[in-house]
Amino acid sequence: MKLINLGFAAGAIAAGILAGCSQGAATPRGIDTANLDTTACPRTDFYDYACGGWRAANPLPADKSRYGTFDVLGETAREQVRELVSSINPDTATAGTNAQKIADLYAMGMDSVRLNEQGAEPLREDLLVIQNAGRDQIIELMAKMPGVDAFFGCGVMADLADSDRNAMYWGQGGLGLGDRDYYLDDTERAAAIRQAYSTCLTSLARLAGYTEDDAARLAANTMALETELAKAQMTRTEMRNIEALYNPTPVAELAARYPNIDLQKFFAIQGLEGVDTIIVEQPAYFEQVSKTLAAAPEQQLRDYLAASYISSATPYLSDDFVNAAFELTKVMSGVEQQQPRWKRALAVPNGILGEALGQLYVERYFPASSKEKMLTLVGNLQQALGQHIDSLTWMSDETKVRAHEKLNAFTVKIGYPDKWRDYSGLTVDPQKSYWENIKSAIVFNNNYNLSDYGKPVDRERWHMTPQTVNAYYNPTTNEITFPAAILQPPFFDPEADDAINYGAIGVVIGHEMTHGFDDQGRQFDKNGNFANWWADADAEAFNQLADKLVAQFDSIEVAPGLNANGRLTLGENIADQGGLRVAYTAYHNSLGENPGEEIDGFTPDQRFYLGYANVWAANVRDEEVRQRTLTDPHSLGRYRVNATLRNIEPFYNAFGVVPGDSMYMAPEDRVVIW
Repeated sequence: MKLINLGFAAGAIAAGILAGCSQGAATPRGIDTANLDTTACPRTDFYDYACGGWRAANPLPADKSRYGTFDVLGETAREQVRELVSSINPDTATAGTNAQKIADLYAMGMDSVRLNEQGAEPLREDLLVIQNAGRDQIIELMAKMPGVDAFFGCGVMADLADSDRNAMYWGQGGLGLGDRDYYLDDTERAAAIRQAYSTCLTSLARLAGYTEDDAARLAANTMALETELAKAQMTRTEMRNIEALYNPTPVAELAARYPNIDLQKFFAIQGLEGVDTIIVEQPAYFEQVSKTLAAAPEQQLRDYLAASYISSATPYLSDDFVNAAFELTKVMSGVEQQQPRWKRALAVPNGILGEALGQLYVERYFPASSKEKMLTLVGNLQQALGQHIDSLTWMSDETKVRAHEKLNAFTVKIGYPDKWRDYSGLTVDPQKSYWENIKSAIVFNNNYNLSDYGKPVDRERWHMTPQTVNAYYNPTTNEITFPAAILQPPFFDPEADDAINYGAIGVVIGHEMTHGFDDQGRQFDKNGNFANWWADADAEAFNQLADKLVAQFDSIEVAPGLNANGRLTLGENIADQGGLRVAYTAYHNSLGENPGEEIDGFTPDQRFYLGYANVWAANVRDEEVRQRTLTDPHSLGRYRVNATLRNIEPFYNAFGVVPGDSMYMAPEDRVVIW
């Protein structure tokens, strides 16, 4: 992911495919043949062939909308974290220590008896304040009341044009359903989601103490206001245009442009003085916000804030609140059953005190040897990407020089940060309600972010915890980061065959590197500044290739009547393709003159591509397919495999793909960018 917050001779090919159809036992070094569906043909549907056995053996659990090898590793990491948390005794942990805070937060989440006894009581005082608020107090409540997530968000991150300095950003928000299209799409599914959302808001308001009529009014008012906001918001695809989002504006000018949004008051209440310029991400949207704050009836504004507040608190309240919200989740994702309480409770300290738990995690589960092996792999991938840059036919020598400069300037972070976050300013008090403690954590994290305003960017900071199964590229620091938890099978196995490791973790590394050169990442220079380092003709050539890749994915029907969004997923699709090509080159560089051995009837190249496909083995509910297609910048796993591999010549050679096969694409239609 990216933050802005993954040829041989025909005779040998045939022999490898035939051998792969046997049901032999897996070896520690080669492909686990149980993952395969040998009734499928790799030339017809490689995803079915490579992952069909795994998918048949791993049906969707009732509490998941998607379940894949990624999720299996995530479950492993979660069990490891649970073991760490469970080993802390809250009765003996020293007050004020990270151990005490972790243990008490987890214990509060597990204490269903206390939560059910308290019911809506933790909300009463704040709801009374909201219900009595006048129009002139709306901004004040947004600024000081944790849990009110209305209208917009403000936050600090590196200035895109000056990556050494932190700046203030102002962006659209305030939609309870998260995405504008749920409010505006004229489809049966969107209508069903809107109805479920309205029902959910009504139920939550009733549980919070509203009368039946007042609860119905709150839901209707909230839905109407959020729909008007949605009409003014940018789509997710539009928000991939970085230049359109970068609008530094003096605060004084904003006050004149949006007279009903008092940002100076907003920041002053939070104790932040001296904010003179803000980077406005969606200027047109704030015109609507300003109009709404002036024209919407006060009761509608109060209902909207109350709905936001109750929704934010719901996961930390009694079971009836949680169950009411889950009814909406079922409609949106298709999931049939709640996650067990321990998983929901564990997610809280794992998020709020993530690096404190991460420190414990790496001490127990991350050997130093894994970091050393990863550094070697990264170096090999970096060299291979440099080779690919040199071989590009569509890029001039002038731009290639600057591309190499950026590649050579990559910062590589592996496993865990060199310095850990300080949580001493966070208080966790088990005498207070669970929600009161969550509110304290919201304030703590907000202050942590705002305190960076105007300061130099801390380039040593991590944006994922070590126990996170993921990786990222950050364009403003030009860094690639691989947390400890992803450095485990099936992504990285020190005992596995090199072909599989290069096909799995090697592609992940190459994927994150390629993000530095995707449609967004390429717009940042070696220092992380949003700056054009491309010759005009090279940029035009890149865009032509990117548009061709967009069209490929746009043509994929992921569900009846629904096609993939090639523009939304462009950055990830470029990174998938680049990761595969670069990792393949790095693997063959590692072999040198050695052609590699056949294992269990599979050639090295076949194991490489099977290792890649197995990373994306998954079962997904129909509802989740539709939801991800609307909101996720990553393509679905099936197409991360099949659609990407159809562009890659060595894959054709490895599995004997020829004209007439479904996996075949004519050479002139293939897209090769990096």
